[in-house]
Amino acid sequence: MPLLTWPGKRLVDPTPAQLLTEAIVYPQGYGYPDTQPESRLILGDNLPVMAALLPEYAGRVDLIYADPPFFTNRKYSARIGRGEDSRKPEEWQLSEGYRDHWSDLDAYLDFLYQRLALMYRLLAPNGTLYLHLDWHADSYARLLLDEFFGPENMLNEVIWAYHGPSPIRRAFNRKHDTILVYVKSRGYTFNADAVREPYNPNTVKTFGASPKAGFGKVPDLERGKVPEDWWYFPVVARLHNERTGYPTQKPRALLERIVRASSNPGDLVADFFCGSGTTPRVAASLGRRFIAADATFRAVHTTRSRLTASQIPFTLERDPVSPFTLGSSEGKVLQHENIFQLDSPLQLDYWEVDPAWDRKTFKSAAQAVRPVRSDEVPRELKIETGRIIPAGGDVCVRLVTVQGEHFQLSRPASGLNV
Repeated sequence: MPLLTWPGKRLVDPTPAQLLTEAIVYPQGYGYPDTQPESRLILGDNLPVMAALLPEYAGRVDLIYADPPFFTNRKYSARIGRGEDSRKPEEWQLSEGYRDHWSDLDAYLDFLYQRLALMYRLLAPNGTLYLHLDWHADSYARLLLDEFFGPENMLNEVIWAYHGPSPIRRAFNRKHDTILVYVKSRGYTFNADAVREPYNPNTVKTFGASPKAGFGKVPDLERGKVPEDWWYFPVVARLHNERTGYPTQKPRALLERIVRASSNPGDLVADFFCGSGTTPRVAASLGRRFIAADATFRAVHTTRSRLTASQIPFTLERDPVSPFTLGSSEGKVLQHENIFQLDSPLQLDYWEVDPAWDRKTFKSAAQAVRPVRSDEVPRELKIETGRIIPAGGDVCVRLVTVQGEHFQLSRPASGLNV
């Protein structure tokens, strides 16, 4: 079997991160305050993060979707403005997204090699890895995956096709990504019935018109077919209702197919380059547990905001080298029974309430997120009727501005000032 080599190629033994719990988030109050979450969202470089997870999760992750940098040597910005003219990018309000920049190909390959090694160790014996790349480096990555999994365990080379504008004028427009699918053993999970789709109407018509169609083999037209290894899903465009503003966001339908096919309800799904958070959001909606991690605050914050629409509690953790810096600001929060009202001059993207803070672990029982098409964050939060609010303790409020600044304040439950 051919091996891909480069100067200095060797596996390192990374120092595990000492993960700190920043908060426990109970989306819309579900599970508050006693449920111990099984799902995790982690801020930090995924190499030490995965090393820290190995003692608990080695051989236990059922599905890993990996969408790393593509070796494009570009810098990607996140759009944080609302209501802007998409035809005037010079007027957009931007924040740092992530950098896909490398000194050379060797540096990129070493980055990928170290992380694929840990993903292989975390993957369950019946697990599946989906590695999402494009033409820049997919051919190199296939040789690396062959090295870890063995070429016989390559399950699919999936082509995700899409439309969109392109600056290319002297070649065919590059409008597909490649998803390399590898399994650890022949006992892998694949739920064919969970991803079946209707046959093309022309196919149905053909089989209805001629008994000789299909050389005598008549498919179950009502049951539908398992999709081919080329998939068409539209990209998340600027006016798409899924849009978060995070660069290179992947469509929900793409991840739904992957999660449905290669995991079961209750399984553990991981995405260590979680970006906009599509994987954990889909996993939560389909009854799977998740581990999601990313090295940038913008990605983790976007993911946290999206997960507030689910009903799956999760811990928000970080590597100490990736801090959430809490500051102070003017403003006021008033409480009337289980309703909290915020008056603040800050341009907010997100705020949340722990109505019975124990000064140890922040337990978010209610969250407000800036809508996709509006600058106005809801200024009133209600702890839903039926949620248990322990007596005593303080009220604690956390706020995040559109630029990523964090603020926290706490006072006795009678009221508080920001």
